[in-house]
Amino acid sequence: MEGNKVYSQPILQLLHNNKKVLFQVIENFPVPVEIFSADGTVVLINRACLELNNISNADLLIGKFNLLHDTVYNDQLGLRDLVQRAFRGETVNGPFYPPIQNLVDRGIIKEKPYESADMDCYFYPVFCGNTFSFVVCVNIVKKLYKGRPDVAKAKEYIDTHWKEEFDFNAIAKYVNMSVTQLYSLFHKHTGMTPGDFYRSCKVEHIKENLADKNLSVKEAFAACGVDSRGTYARIFKKIAGVTPGDYRTSLK
Repeated sequence: MEGNKVYSQPILQLLHNNKKVLFQVIENFPVPVEIFSADGTVVLINRACLELNNISNADLLIGKFNLLHDTVYNDQLGLRDLVQRAFRGETVNGPFYPPIQNLVDRGIIKEKPYESADMDCYFYPVFCGNTFSFVVCVNIVKKLYKGRPDVAKAKEYIDTHWKEEFDFNAIAKYVNMSVTQLYSLFHKHTGMTPGDFYRSCKVEHIKENLADKNLSVKEAFAACGVDSRGTYARIFKKIAGVTPGDYRTSLK
């Protein structure tokens, strides 16, 4: 790697001498990958990306969609700076919430395979010698919200407000539903109450912090806004099946 340029001699050799092998690797890569030419036009969409978004034919987008010119990605999703930097030759990453409804509106797909998603996108440029050739975009799916739209929307709200105090009224207002109605539908479609889902989400974040050896158990809980010796210590054990200390020990 020189500066922000990505050089990989084996891949460059494949690109020049055996493009078929290289594209087979990308095509079968288990996470969504898109490749854009230097002018921003999509030139490859791998199988995982097509299946995730329920796109039946890659030709509906290849050669037709331009990332640099698309107002949805650049303006509505606020990715303009990230995209511009990638096409200037930087390796960049950031959060990505795919505009799945936009694919329906454009007639690319008939119906949404999911309501919304939380992803991390990674852009990295590839240079052949000193020539900027294309940008590879890899999307790592963190959360997919499927099923009944209002329940999926409530789950997404909880996932993005997990650090705050649980506020059932705020969730119900967000999905434009009464507390009683939301409680009933949420439990019916998830098998959990909204409060249980919130606590489970909080515990998952505590687990992530406990995996950080630089944090004490107390600090791991505090980073999630709760006390390691309070109610959440009992909640953690109930959900995880072990105490926070034992959970950390198991990671070793």
